[in-house]
Amino acid sequence: MAVPILILTARGSWEEKVEGLNAGADDFLVKPVRAEELIARLHALARRAAGHHVARLADGALALDTGTREAWLDGAPIELTRNEFRLLRAFLLEPGRTLSRDAILDRLYALEAERDPNTVEVLIGRLRRKIGRDRIATVRGFGYRLLP
Repeated sequence: MAVPILILTARGSWEEKVEGLNAGADDFLVKPVRAEELIARLHALARRAAGHHVARLADGALALDTGTREAWLDGAPIELTRNEFRLLRAFLLEPGRTLSRDAILDRLYALEAERDPNTVEVLIGRLRRKIGRDRIATVRGFGYRLLP
């Protein structure tokens, strides 16, 4: 059985990444890293090693194809921007879990990118208009949760 290899290092130049991947690593992660990202990458490595990849995520009337970047509500296609798609994917990957504003920002932007916390509220509002206002709950003091 092949064992997936994840390189976790403080060295992050593109040359070192290429060298690590060419040496046989399946993924490369530069510290500092959030535990949630590390866990998600480990799960992805395990899925690939087992031979399956989840391309379609669903929760009730909502469905998302991560390969084609398409989304549906009650079988009808819905148009999502890139960040709306990423936000919905984050909710569908962790059903029932409350995502904090910081966790959402981490899923939307690279760590180096300039991040405006107000972006989360704007995206939540736009996504609510597209999938239904009652589908995303605000958990005061914690964040947001996708409801079934």
